[in-house]
Amino acid sequence: MANHLYLVDGSGYIFRAYHRLPPLTNVHGEPVGAVYGYTTMLWKLADELHKADGPTHMAVILDKSSKTFRNEMYDQYKAHRPPPPEDLVPQFPMIRDATRAFSLPCIEEEGWEADDLIASYAKAALAQGWQVTIVSSDKDLMQLIEPGLDLYDTMNNRRLGEEHVREKFGVTPDKLGEVLALMGDSVDNVPGVPGIGPKRAADLINEYGDVEAVIAAAPDMKKSKMRENLIDNAEMARLSRKLVTLACDVPLPDPLEDLAMQGIPEAPLRAFLEHHGFRSLLAKLGAVADAPAAPSEAPVPDEQEDPPCDHDAYETITDADALDRWIAAAQAQGHVAVDTETTGLDATQADLVGVSLALAPNRACYIPLGHGGSDMFAERPVQMDRDDALPRLKALLEDPAVLKIGHNLKYDMIVLGRHDIAVAPFDDTIVMSFDLDAGSHGHGMDELAATHLSHSCIAYKDVVGTGKKQIGFNEVDLKAATRYAAEDADVTLRLWQRFKPRLPYESATRVYEMVDRPLVPVIAQMEAIGVKVDAERLKQLSGEFAERMAALETEIHGIAGSPFTIGSPKQLGDVLFEQMGLKGGRKGKSGVYSTDVNEMERLAGQGHAIARLVLDWRQLSKLKSTYTDALQAQINPRTGRVHTSYSLTGAQTGRLSSTDPNLQNIPIRTEVGRQIREAFVAEPGNVILAADYSQIELRLAAHIADVPALRDAFARGDDIHSMTATELFGEVNRETRARAKTINFAILYGISRWGLAGRLDVTADEAQAMIDRYFERFPGINRYIAETLTTAKERGYTETLFGRKTHFPRLKSKNQNERAGSERAAINAPIQGTSADIIKRAMVRMGPALADAGLPDVKMLMQVHDELVFELPKGDVDAAKAVIERVMANAAEPAITLTVPLGVEIGTGESWGAAH
Repeated sequence: MANHLYLVDGSGYIFRAYHRLPPLTNVHGEPVGAVYGYTTMLWKLADELHKADGPTHMAVILDKSSKTFRNEMYDQYKAHRPPPPEDLVPQFPMIRDATRAFSLPCIEEEGWEADDLIASYAKAALAQGWQVTIVSSDKDLMQLIEPGLDLYDTMNNRRLGEEHVREKFGVTPDKLGEVLALMGDSVDNVPGVPGIGPKRAADLINEYGDVEAVIAAAPDMKKSKMRENLIDNAEMARLSRKLVTLACDVPLPDPLEDLAMQGIPEAPLRAFLEHHGFRSLLAKLGAVADAPAAPSEAPVPDEQEDPPCDHDAYETITDADALDRWIAAAQAQGHVAVDTETTGLDATQADLVGVSLALAPNRACYIPLGHGGSDMFAERPVQMDRDDALPRLKALLEDPAVLKIGHNLKYDMIVLGRHDIAVAPFDDTIVMSFDLDAGSHGHGMDELAATHLSHSCIAYKDVVGTGKKQIGFNEVDLKAATRYAAEDADVTLRLWQRFKPRLPYESATRVYEMVDRPLVPVIAQMEAIGVKVDAERLKQLSGEFAERMAALETEIHGIAGSPFTIGSPKQLGDVLFEQMGLKGGRKGKSGVYSTDVNEMERLAGQGHAIARLVLDWRQLSKLKSTYTDALQAQINPRTGRVHTSYSLTGAQTGRLSSTDPNLQNIPIRTEVGRQIREAFVAEPGNVILAADYSQIELRLAAHIADVPALRDAFARGDDIHSMTATELFGEVNRETRARAKTINFAILYGISRWGLAGRLDVTADEAQAMIDRYFERFPGINRYIAETLTTAKERGYTETLFGRKTHFPRLKSKNQNERAGSERAAINAPIQGTSADIIKRAMVRMGPALADAGLPDVKMLMQVHDELVFELPKGDVDAAKAVIERVMANAAEPAITLTVPLGVEIGTGESWGAAH
C-alpha cells in the first residue's frame, strides 16, 4: 500500500474546540474546555481514518508563535487579530500533551507559520510519490491542491480538490495565490487592492495570468476606480502576493519517516485522561468506574456521533400521502423538529412559503406551500395545496402527545398562528442554549451548529442571492429550498439532542421550565397583538424635532464660528480641538478625534456649552430617526399597529430586548421621551395601563445581600432614597436625596470611585468617602459584592435566585478595562437577572389570571425594563388593576420567598405617556 500522509491543521481544531463547549475545569481547577473538545475531535478523526483505512503517516502541525518572517516583511501582518481568550492560553500546553497522548507527532517551529510547515511536509511527501491529505478547509492551504493532494474538511465531511477551488474562487489552485493577493484578507490584514473582491480578482487573473501581468496591464485599462486602485496600490499587490505565498522549503523538524502511524498505545492516553479527570472519555477507553471526575466535565453528557448532514437525503413533500406518512412517524416517535420558511423577517406580515420537519439526523423533509413567485402568471412547481396541507399540519403541531422542537420558535408561532395553528407542547433550542451558555457565545443557529455540531449551515444568501439579484424564498427552486429548509430542521433536532440532556446536569432545568420556556408563546402573542400609535402625532413630533435640531444647529455653528456637519465625528473633532482649541482631545488609530458620549460629557462638565448642545442635537436626531420617523413606517398595514420583536436571548442577564422598534431605548425621565410615549395610544373605548415594579433591584439587593436596614425600610414603605440620604449625609433635602438615589443604584453596578465622582461632580476622594460610608452603613452590600466576585472568578459565572447562569469569560482578563467591565457586570447580574426572571414569571401568569377573573379583553402589549403595558376597556380598569398588582407582587412565589415586598405602581391614561 502506498504511503499516505495526513497533516492536521491543529490551530483550526483548537479554536473550533474552544467554541464548541461551555467553559469546563478539570480536577485541578484548570480551564480545559478546549482541551476536552480537541481531544474528542482528534479521537473522532483517528477513528474515522482508521475505519477508512486512511493514513500510514500522520502529524499535527501547530503555530509556535505569533511573529514570523511575514511580520518582518510587513509589520501590520495579522496586526488586527485579537489575542486568544484568557482562559484558552493556559490550555495550549495541555493540547500539545493531548496530541502526544495519542502518540502523534506535534510539530511547530519558531519563525514559521503552521501553513508553511504543512506546505513543506506536503511537497516533500509528494516528491517521494506519497499521497497527501491536509485536514483543514483553510483557503490559504487550498493553493497546495494538485494531483495526489487534497484537503479534508471534517466540519462538513467532504474532500476538497481542484473542482472545489474552481467553484469557490473561479481559478485553479495554482492561481489561487494570485487571486488572494488581489482581494486581500481582512482577517490576516493582507492589504490587497482596495475595491477588488474575489470575483473581480478571478476575472483579472483569468484574463492576464498573474499579479504582475495585471499590474503591467493596468495603465492601458479603461478608466475606472479599479484601474486607479491597481496603479496606486501596485506595491501593496506585490507585497500581498509575497504574504500569501506559502514557504515550501522549510527544513523539516522531524523526518517524514518518523511520522509513521504506530497505533495508539493505551497507557499514555489513559494517563492523560486520568490526570484531567475526563471520565466520559475514560469510559470510552474502557477505564475503571471510579476514575476521578472533573467537576465541570463529569456532568456533560457524551456528545452523539451524528452523521454529517446529507442534504441529498432530505425529502420534498408534494402530496398528501407522503405528508401523512411523515405525520404518522412523528406521532409514533413523540417528538419532531419544525421550522417555517417565509417571505420576510417580520412574522406579523411575512407569508408562509413552506414547513420543514425532522425526525432524526438526516431524516428531514420540506413541505413547499407557496413557491412560484408573486407574479400570478409565474410557473408554479408541483407542491401541496395549502388548504390540504395546513389542516394536517395543524393536527400534528397541536397534538399534545407530540413534542415540537424549534429554534426561535416564537417566530414560527406567530406565522403559524395567523393560520390558526397553536404550536404546543414545545421545546426551543435558542432558549435552551441561552439558559445553558449565556455570555459564552451567541445563540443563532449558524453559530450553534458550528460550535456544537462542527457543521457549517447553508447560508441564506447562497440560496436567494444578494443585492439586485436577490429573490424571495418563494422563488427558490424546490431542490435548493429543500436542502436549506430541511437542514434547519435537522440542525435544530441535533442541537436539541445535545441541549436537552445538559439541562438537568447543569442545573438549568429550573430557569428553563419555570421562567423562559413558558414565556415563548406569551411573547409571540404580545408581538402579534402589537400596539397602536398615533401617526399624525408622530408626524407632528418629527416636524418639531426637525425645527429644534435646526435651532440647535444654528446655535452650535454660532459658537464654532463656522458651519460644519454636526453628525460627522471627524468634522466635529476638528472644530472642537483644532478650530476652537479645546484641551484634552484624543485621537484614535484612524487619526480622528474621539467625540463619543464620554468625551462630550467631559467637555460639558468643563462648562463648554457647545458640547451640551451637541449632545442634545444627537439625542433629537436619534429619537427622530429611530422613533418619530421610523414608527410611522413600521405601522402594519393589515393591523394598523406597530409590532416590536422581542428577543429572549438579547441581554445576557436574561432581560428581554426589543427591535423594530427598540422600546428599551426611549428615554425614561426626559420630556422628549414622554412625548414619544404619548404617541402610543389605546383604541377608542380603551385605555393604556402601565404597571411598574418600584425599585425592584434595590429590593432584591436587600434580600440577596441580606441588608436588614434596607429590608425593614421596604417593609415599612419608607422612601429608600431619603433613608439612604439620612444614613450618608445626616439630612434629607433635594440635593442629598438625589445623591443618595445615584449612590443606591450605582453601587449595585459596581461603580468605581472615579465613575461615582463623575456622576456626582465631586472629587474621587470624596466619592470614595461616600462609598466607604455606604458600606459601613450597609455592610451586607459590601459582603455581597466581595462574595459575588470571588465566586464568579472561581466558577466563571454568576447565578440568579432562579438558577440562571451568566458566564463571564473576561473576569480574569489581563486587560484592565475588560476585567473591570466584567466585574461590574458580574456584581449586577444576579440582581438584574433575578429581576428579569420575576417579571417574566409575572408575564407567564398574567394571561391565565386575567382569564380566571373574567377579563379576556385585557391585553398585555409591551414589556419595557421593569414595566408591563396593557390595553383594556375603560370599564375593566379597577378589576384589572387588582389582578395585575397581585400577579406582579407574588411572581417570585412559591419558587422563591422574598424577605422584602415587591412594590407595584399602576397608572392609566389614553396613552402610554399619560399612564405614567
